Amino acid sequence: MQAMIFAIEEINKNPDLLPNITLGYRILDSCSVIIRAAGGTLWILSGGKESVPNYRCERKGTFAGIVGDSGSPGSIIMAQILGLYRYPQISFSATSPTLSNRKMFPSFFRTAPSDAFQSQGLAKLILYFGWSWVGFVASDNDYGQMGLQVVKQEFINAGTCEAFTETIMTSQANRNAPHIVKVIKNSTVKVVVVVSSNVDFLPVVEELARQNVTGRIWIASESWSTSALLSEAKYRQVLVGTVGFAVHGGQMPGFMDYLHSLHPSKAPNDSFIVELWEQIFSCRWTNYQNLGGGTSNKTTHDCTGEENLAKAKMKVALGVVVGKYDSSSTDGKIMRVDSAAIVWDDNDTKVPPSKCSSSCPPGFMKVAIPGKPICCFQCLPCPQGEISNEKDAVRCHPCPWNMCSNLHQDACMPRVTEFLSYSEVIGIILATIAIVSSVVPLGILGVFIHYRSTPIVRANNWSLSCLLLISLCLCFLCSLAFIGQPQPEKCLLRQVTFGLAFSLCISCVLAKTITVVIAFKATKPGTQLRKFTGIRMSYSLITLCVLIQVSICVTWLSSSPPFPEYDTQTQAKMIIFSCNEGSPIAFWSMLGYLGLLATISFIIAFLARRLPDSFNEAKFITFSMLAFLSVWVSYIPASLSSQGKYIVATEIFAILSSSWALVFCIFLPKCFIILFRPDMNSKEHLMRKNHGGDRKY
Repeated sequence: MQAMIFAIEEINKNPDLLPNITLGYRILDSCSVIIRAAGGTLWILSGGKESVPNYRCERKGTFAGIVGDSGSPGSIIMAQILGLYRYPQISFSATSPTLSNRKMFPSFFRTAPSDAFQSQGLAKLILYFGWSWVGFVASDNDYGQMGLQVVKQEFINAGTCEAFTETIMTSQANRNAPHIVKVIKNSTVKVVVVVSSNVDFLPVVEELARQNVTGRIWIASESWSTSALLSEAKYRQVLVGTVGFAVHGGQMPGFMDYLHSLHPSKAPNDSFIVELWEQIFSCRWTNYQNLGGGTSNKTTHDCTGEENLAKAKMKVALGVVVGKYDSSSTDGKIMRVDSAAIVWDDNDTKVPPSKCSSSCPPGFMKVAIPGKPICCFQCLPCPQGEISNEKDAVRCHPCPWNMCSNLHQDACMPRVTEFLSYSEVIGIILATIAIVSSVVPLGILGVFIHYRSTPIVRANNWSLSCLLLISLCLCFLCSLAFIGQPQPEKCLLRQVTFGLAFSLCISCVLAKTITVVIAFKATKPGTQLRKFTGIRMSYSLITLCVLIQVSICVTWLSSSPPFPEYDTQTQAKMIIFSCNEGSPIAFWSMLGYLGLLATISFIIAFLARRLPDSFNEAKFITFSMLAFLSVWVSYIPASLSSQGKYIVATEIFAILSSSWALVFCIFLPKCFIILFRPDMNSKEHLMRKNHGGDRKY
């Protein structure tokens, strides 16, 4: 008010500004009460001591217009009246967007921007500091509620979440302050936007100070951001770090000299100067009690008149310019903020966070919490094989098929390709065992060839024994096809080679078993079985058995052949490079056929184990087939429970073990007699055993 008076006097002193015109004024205090603003307007329009609607009683001077009110509620009711008469009204701080409606308020003007600009600026300010969890407090008048709607809409558009919205009840003496403070205390929010006048917000600040509620960041609307009333020391602990918007201002040359020249004695009827004096010096004018009684009951001593305004400590805001918001900026830099100039709570220069949930680090993704705002979420680790390499990722991204997530699941790394290789320990061991083992049947074959004329070799079907030893050598060697990097040709032939080699081997065992039984039965008089004891029958049986396996393998290869494949699903950190068997039915049919041959051989040998023959192989074949079946029956669950290269290693182990079972059970006893007990490898011993000797082998 004093600044306006000073400006008017300066204009009147300068003849170049408004020549032949003198400005005058009347000042009324609305006391932030709407009814007094309306009544004062009608009183000024009437120009007299009473309000007479539609009449002007003042005969002197021309009514130019009204400056005010300071608040939007009072300005709105005034503009509704003044608009009827088209009298201009200029407000210096009414910012309600409603007042921008030219049809409703045709003669209203203002020097402060609309809250629409402020709301956009507040939203950009919040986003600038990275705050997403915000509370709202607004007065229950047009300024607070309409400004709040615009502000909240801007915040929603910007992706900010509302923690709470509380209304300052201006109809209550305490402005509902205890309830508002309770909500603020119980909330996790750190940033609160307040759209209110300083007078309406004051009771809330006092309650905050009484309950010692600190550590909150207050975002102030222009109505209280530079309030001297809220800048008192007793509120500093509560409001420290407040950031808000203020209407652009500046310094008027000569104004401070004018202000210091004011004194109640110079204007004894000016109640405003009396009230100003009492507020600044915290004293009481006894001679002007009726004029300035509004503040006298709060003072502690009488005013002397000797007080000096030039030396007084003015109650001015301390709310520092730290930036600028210019929505009309042409360079695109609408908001400029000097973050280093802001001092937050506890003298900290680091921007305090205000989020409903802490940021999700890389390797995690945000998952909404049902019933909570979008800003409230929980952080869940990325699923296996997926990553997120940024903060607050909405979803995780899968790695390429040949890569996997690292331990922290924030980056993809190459996956190790796994297969049973000749360069690793287990591959070297199995290959060495296979090669060394293949030499053993060949060594036994050499022994049999060298001692082929001895009774024990001749009595146990010399030609079948040689064929069986050769097939055992092939069985050992076929395991080498399972070691090394899978190739199309290797995948195509390795199971077929294994199936045919073992078919030949078991067929030879079956032929030897049947030969033993037929040879014993053929010794009975009048039997017709002697014609089946020849070598031709044995080879025919072997050929038939092998051909059945060949047909299974040919059908397998022609319908669904094996092929190399990359298994990316079984293990997350590696790619299993293996041979897909194509048709599982064909594979198990091939293996099942071997089991059928072995079972038949086992049954026949078991039934013939007690035949009175000195060189009877039936009992050795029984043990060999029992061991063979045990190995492959154990292989089934072992292979199903293994993964990757260990499935291949399990099958190789089964091949080597079952082959060794045949070598050990069938041929090692004969080699022992041939090499270490030559006395038992004689025709006399054979004849003695056939006639009920006391030793049996």
